[in-house]
Amino acid sequence: MTPPASNALMQELEPNVRALLDRHLETAREWFPHAMIPYSRGRDFVEGEEWSAADSPLPEAVRSALLVNILTEDNLPYYYNSISGFGGSESWQEWSRRWTAEEGRHAIVIRDYLTVTRAIDPVGLERARMHQVSGGIVPDTASAADGLAYVTLQELATRIAHRNTGQLLDDPSGTAIMSRVAADENLHFLFYRDLATTALEIDPSTMVIAIDRQVRNFAMPGTGIIDFEAHAKLIASVGIYDFSQHHDQILVPVVLRHWKIAELQGLTPEAEEARERVLAFIARLGKIAQRIADRRAAQLATASA
Repeated sequence: MTPPASNALMQELEPNVRALLDRHLETAREWFPHAMIPYSRGRDFVEGEEWSAADSPLPEAVRSALLVNILTEDNLPYYYNSISGFGGSESWQEWSRRWTAEEGRHAIVIRDYLTVTRAIDPVGLERARMHQVSGGIVPDTASAADGLAYVTLQELATRIAHRNTGQLLDDPSGTAIMSRVAADENLHFLFYRDLATTALEIDPSTMVIAIDRQVRNFAMPGTGIIDFEAHAKLIASVGIYDFSQHHDQILVPVVLRHWKIAELQGLTPEAEEARERVLAFIARLGKIAQRIADRRAAQLATASA
């Protein structure tokens, strides 16, 4: 059941939801998965034939990223259930349905690409999909405020991960597909970011408390995927998504610069404590991110020497 406070916040946000949805519909570009798939590169999967990594020579980290990307998109039924539960207004429900339809298109185009190019073992992928969707594990958000804070960070993180994955594919078709998907994710991010910005104006204390919770406990939506931690380490090892990107490209530009939580006035004592916690957390993460960046730079220098 949606908490009463969540209903009240979403009702106040209703005009903004409508305006942002209209903006999204005017901005979003129509595109078709079938037009982006290099079908001429495909061939039948002969019965009894086993997939081989030699079918598509990709670095394991890129293969892991593609697997996590598609399984994340596959978990849509549970994301829709969570997001639609933020509030009951018709505009919000219309947005939830539109968002779901667009994310479903991402699953279609990525899966078709992976199948045609044999980038991933199709048997292993289907078994992983059955496990992921049967489990229905998604990050839990206790309120609409938490949900808005989380999806803002998550959509931006997903955009970064998709785009970086595409840049490492060394395949124009794959790069174009991942760039197209990332462009959609950016529009989703802008919708949620701007709605959360208005929510901060309406109820800054509730939102700061939610932002503190979501920043400190952030988890990518791939939670629940078999061997997710191992995949995440591989993905981070090649710079597709790691602490450095999370700090420099998400927390700093969104939480500190756009939401400007350090400058908010009139917070409750509980919200003041939350603000201090999240600012300290971001500062600590920044130090970790810098150490990672320095280590990677040193490794690159050594490799090129």
